[in-house]
Amino acid sequence: MSVVEEIKERLDLTDYVRRYVNLKKAGRNFKGLCPFHNEKTPSFFVFPESQHWRCFGCQRHGDIFSFAMEYNGWDFRTALEELGRLAGVEVRKMTPEQVRAGEEKERLMHLLHEAAEYYHHLLRTAPQAQAARTYLERRGFTQQTIDEFKLGYSLPAWEALRSHLLTRGFTVAEMLKAGMLVERERGGTYDRFRDRVMIPIRDRKGRIVAFGGRVLSPDAQPKYMNSPQTVLFDKSRILFGFDKALRAIRENDAAVIVEGYMDVMIPHQAGYRNVVAPMGTALTESHLRQLHRLTRRIILALDPDAAGIHATMRSVETAREALERRWEPVFNAHGLIGYEGRLDVEIRVALLPDGLDPDELILQDPARWERIIAAAEPIVRFYFHQLLQQENPREPKGKARIVEAMLPLLQDIPNPVEREAYAQEIAMRLGLDPVLLLDQLRARERVNQVHRRQVVERTRPLLAEEPQAFLLKVLLHYPHLLESLDISLVRDELHPVEDEDFDGPYRFIWNAWLETLADPGVELDDLLPDDLAAQVRQWLNTPLPEASEALWLREVRRALLQRRQSSLRETMRQFHLLLLDGPGEAREPIDETLLSRLNELRERLRRIQYVLAKTLNPRLERRTYGG
Repeated sequence: MSVVEEIKERLDLTDYVRRYVNLKKAGRNFKGLCPFHNEKTPSFFVFPESQHWRCFGCQRHGDIFSFAMEYNGWDFRTALEELGRLAGVEVRKMTPEQVRAGEEKERLMHLLHEAAEYYHHLLRTAPQAQAARTYLERRGFTQQTIDEFKLGYSLPAWEALRSHLLTRGFTVAEMLKAGMLVERERGGTYDRFRDRVMIPIRDRKGRIVAFGGRVLSPDAQPKYMNSPQTVLFDKSRILFGFDKALRAIRENDAAVIVEGYMDVMIPHQAGYRNVVAPMGTALTESHLRQLHRLTRRIILALDPDAAGIHATMRSVETAREALERRWEPVFNAHGLIGYEGRLDVEIRVALLPDGLDPDELILQDPARWERIIAAAEPIVRFYFHQLLQQENPREPKGKARIVEAMLPLLQDIPNPVEREAYAQEIAMRLGLDPVLLLDQLRARERVNQVHRRQVVERTRPLLAEEPQAFLLKVLLHYPHLLESLDISLVRDELHPVEDEDFDGPYRFIWNAWLETLADPGVELDDLLPDDLAAQVRQWLNTPLPEASEALWLREVRRALLQRRQSSLRETMRQFHLLLLDGPGEAREPIDETLLSRLNELRERLRRIQYVLAKTLNPRLERRTYGG
């Protein structure tokens, strides 16, 4: 994956544009006043699905890079560096080696495209492919679906693809790098895929990056074979069918996760196009984050056998760790506002009939598939039923283990009525007093709060210095934290660290330090006056207390946010003075302008206080600061 592609995958265009344009929902898209020409009626649109924008007034359009360049007046290199910093992607000046690597990837993609065309042609015309054509027909594939997914066939010969690609100008070395050949131990190569139905694997943009091969001979193993890991293919990041499912996932506001290639292609053929599959693994954090950008509803429709159940359980744990949480205001016993985090996604499990895969079920009875998906049960209930199978609910220890496993899932439920209802249901099934289970849930929350307070207390001395000085001191010791800090701020809809976060000598040090990051050959001392250089040397020569990287990241976030909070309060104080002391004759229009600006500042302050509260307490169950 190139640097540009990685940045686009990590940054959401809608979130980025929202920093500069007031966007409002317009169906599946967003609209606002164009920032590039004066207009009173919104004609500027952002299309989240394709990650593109267009103004129908001035006709400008493009992707996140073109928007950043147009809005900020940057050249491409600057946009690459700035967006890379936001995305946490290391961007350096392209060396000749990197240029060659980019060209090599383009070449390998072209190679895989040629291989797909070759396999597809064989499937349609070669006599040797008759068994493959019969197999696909028996599995219910139409010719339209075969063409849409570019299904193919690999000959049983050991060098058929190799010979074909050589005639197309590709080298053996390129075929090896693309994963299409295997090296023999004693020298030479042979085709990786032989006598198999060939299934192209595409990235989210629809580009072929690998292949899956389904065996035709009942004695051959393995039944399914994927391309190996290559510079183009990382199975932990690819969801099969995702390129064709993007629109349907957004339109249905749900993604259905199945297990295999056939389980994706046949549903798509039947019109159920919001179906995707991981590449032979359980769902990964990367899979879930890609889906989470499109929907908050994930339905797991995996096999009902032991392996499928295990994969489902693992997917649930991955989701709980990886997906974002929704922060909701609550009030503590003193009436002070705080926040608590609930999992910002709805996970359900569709229980398939024994012995039937999704493709078989849809071919037999599409209406039944629809009913099963519609009746997918909440993950809490599914998880509980599985625990009942694994533990002995009649034994006290079994009951205790079930309750202990269920408590984290109950905590994740956003709706308090639903959360309490599930707790009561579980208690009744276990023969327990519902009050006891609810008390345990609340006790767990209190223990977590105490633990988090202790963590904060242990690190309190770290903020003994003035926030600007503290922030610079830590960043000088741990430069890599800047990227993590910027990413965390952008995710919380705040600006990354910028010049305005520093004033006086601190801004001078900040700008000089940024120059050393851009050019490692420049010494910081050479860019600073003697007094500031001495201050920086003192910071660098003073060891910081031992702490984990996560704690240091939290502390620099806290320092920066406290600095922004103080700065905003001072600005608001000045606005209040202007409102009180404005000139009499021009009072009304000035007041209206100032009041509008003051309201904007209040909203910014509330956002900063919210993020600061979350920084102090990961679940935001502590008080926020006044204002």
